[in-house]
Amino acid sequence: MFTSVLIANRGEIAVRIAATVRARGLRSVAVYTDPDAGSPHVAAADVAVHVDDYLDGAAIVEAGLRAGAQAVHPGYGFLAENAAFARAVTDAGLTWIGPPAAAIETMGDKISAKAAVAPAGVPLVPGSSEKGLTDAELADAAREVGFPVLLKPSAGGGGKGMHVVEREADLADAITAARREARGSFGDDTLLLERYVTDPRHVEIQVLADAHGAVVHLGERECSLQRRHQKVVEEAPSAVLDEKQRDAMGRAAVDAALACGYVGAGTVEFVTDADASEFYFLEMNTRLQVEHPVTEEVVRVRGQRIDLVGEQLRIAAGEPLGYDQDDVTLSGHAVEVRLYAEDPARGFLPTGGRILALEWPGNTRVDAGVAAGSEVGSSYDPMLAKIIASGPDRLVALDRLDAALAGTTVLGVGTNLAWLRGLLADADVRAGRLDTGLIGRRPTPDQTVPADVVVAAALDGLLRLPDGGETGDPFDRLGGWRLGGEPAPARWTLVPVGVERPEPIDVAVRGRPEDATVTIADGEPRPASARRDAAGLVVTVDGLTRHYRTATRADGVTWLGRDGAAWALRERERLAAARTAGGAGDGAVTSPMPGTVTVVEVEPGQHVEAGQRLVVVEAMKMEHVLTAPIAGVVTELPAQAGATVALDAPLVTVTPQSDTEAGE
Repeated sequence: MFTSVLIANRGEIAVRIAATVRARGLRSVAVYTDPDAGSPHVAAADVAVHVDDYLDGAAIVEAGLRAGAQAVHPGYGFLAENAAFARAVTDAGLTWIGPPAAAIETMGDKISAKAAVAPAGVPLVPGSSEKGLTDAELADAAREVGFPVLLKPSAGGGGKGMHVVEREADLADAITAARREARGSFGDDTLLLERYVTDPRHVEIQVLADAHGAVVHLGERECSLQRRHQKVVEEAPSAVLDEKQRDAMGRAAVDAALACGYVGAGTVEFVTDADASEFYFLEMNTRLQVEHPVTEEVVRVRGQRIDLVGEQLRIAAGEPLGYDQDDVTLSGHAVEVRLYAEDPARGFLPTGGRILALEWPGNTRVDAGVAAGSEVGSSYDPMLAKIIASGPDRLVALDRLDAALAGTTVLGVGTNLAWLRGLLADADVRAGRLDTGLIGRRPTPDQTVPADVVVAAALDGLLRLPDGGETGDPFDRLGGWRLGGEPAPARWTLVPVGVERPEPIDVAVRGRPEDATVTIADGEPRPASARRDAAGLVVTVDGLTRHYRTATRADGVTWLGRDGAAWALRERERLAAARTAGGAGDGAVTSPMPGTVTVVEVEPGQHVEAGQRLVVVEAMKMEHVLTAPIAGVVTELPAQAGATVALDAPLVTVTPQSDTEAGE
C-alpha cells in the first residue's frame, strides 16, 4: 500500500487529483515548472518539486523519489498514455496508478488497438489500418473507401492531426499536414484512414477494471459537441441512447478492455450515426478523461456516488472492485463545459494574458486550474477550468449550467465563456440533436460591443477620475469650462481590444457619474448613472440597472464583464501609438496568437499570390496557417522556424509587385 502520491501533471486535473488524495488521508506531491510556481495545483499539494519540463519522464520519476512519493498518478495527457514512462515508474519501485504498460502500448496505437478488439467482435469503422502506409497507399485506400474520409494519427489522441477530407483534390495537402502534426505531437507520423461517418455522434463508455479480472462499465458520455475534433461540451447520459443501445455499447467496451488485459480506469470511444442504431470502435483512452466529472455526477454504485480518482487509487493498491454490473445505476443528468482561453470569433485561436479578476458561480462544481493573478501563456493547453451542472433531467441540467456560466467572470484573458452560453441555448443542442459538425455550422460570434457596455465603460472612466471629473477649479474640469455656458461634454474614443477589425466608438458624457447623459457616436443622449458597490460597478441606462465587474491593465486596457461575457476597451490615443510602433500595412502578416513558428514556406524576394501559404504558427497544440493577404513580393521575413513569437508579432510583409518595381 502507498501513502504518498506524486501527481505528474498540472492545472485543474492536478488540483482534482490532490483533493481525492488528501480526502483519503494520503500525501500529495506536485511538480511544477517556472511559469507555474504560483499555480493553484502547487498550493493544493502537500509538497511541490520543481522540474524543467512536465514531459521529462526521467525528471518526474526522480522528483517523486526525492520527495518520498510511493506512487505516481499521471492525470491525463502525454505521460498518462506513455508506456515507457509507466515502465520507468515501476522500474523505480513506485506504484503506477494506471493500466499495464502493455495495454497502453496496444491501445495507444489506433492500428494495433483495432487489431486487438476485432477478434472480440467489437464493431470497427470501414477503412485501412495497416502499418506503414505510404502517401500513395493512403490515397489508394481513400479511393477504395470513398470520400469523405478521415485521416488520423495512429499514435496519440485529442483530435491533433485529424483531418476530414471531402474530395480527392485535397488529400495530398491533408496527408502532409496530418503527418507533420502527428510527428510534432506524438513523435510518430504513422497515419490510418477511415470512412468518415456523416453527421456522426461521439459517444464513449467509461470502464473500470481491477487486477483480479473484474470489469464493469459506468454508462456513457456524449461528447459530440466538438471544434476541430476537440471536445467542448460533454454530458451523461447521452441524449439519444436507449437502454438496449447502452447495454450493447457497454458490453462492447467491456470486451475491448478484456481484449487488452486492461486494469484501471479507461474510456472506450465510439462513433455512431444520428440515432445510434450503428456504432463503431474509435479508440481506447488508457487514462482518466477530462470529462470524467459528468460520470461522477450521475453514476451510483449501490446507491452511492462514485469517485473515479478514488477508484484508480484502490485498483492501483490491489483492491478488487467489490461490485459488479448489476450494482451500477444512473441517476439524473449532468453537463460539463470546458472553459478555454481562446477566441471563438477568430477560429478559436488561443489567447493569453494575466487573469485580472475571476469569479466562479456558487453551488456549482468547478474544476479549475487558475486563480486571479494567474498568467495564461502559450506553453500549455488553453483549458482554464471545467464547469459542471447536474439535475433530475437534461433540460434542468442545461438551465442550471447556463445560470452558472452567467455567474462566472473572467477578466484579463479572452475566453469562450459567452460563446458557450450561446451554444447551450442553440435549439438543436436543447433538443439533443447533436453531431460533431454542429459547432462548425454555427455562425461566427458577433464582436459588436453592446451599447450598455460602452456606457458602462465611459462612466467607469469618469468614476476613476478625481472627484468624478469635477474639481474646484473650473479650468480643470474634464469637459472644459466655457464662459457663460455649461461645460463641454467629456469625450472618449474607445476601441475594442482583441477583435480583428476594431471600429472606434465615440462617446460623450455630460454631468457627474450619478447623474449623467451619455451619447454614443451620433445617437440620442441617454440618461445614465453609475456607482460602485462591493461587487463592482452598478450602471443604470435606458431604465435598466446592470452589474459589471471591471479591471484595468497596466497599459490602460479596461475589462468589463457581465452575464458571463467580457469586453476589453482601450482609449484611442494609446491604440494609435501602438499601431504606429508596429508599422502595420496591407501586406503585413502578424501572429494571431502567442506561439512558435513551426514552418516558413517562403523566402525573401519570392513572388506570392493572395491566399498562398506563408507561415505556420503553433500554440497550445493548435496549428494556424497564415496566408498572403495580397499578391506581391515577400520584402520582409522576420519569421524563423522554431522561433517563439508574441501576439501580433510581425512575421511576413508582402509588397505589391508594382510598389517593388517603382522602387527599383
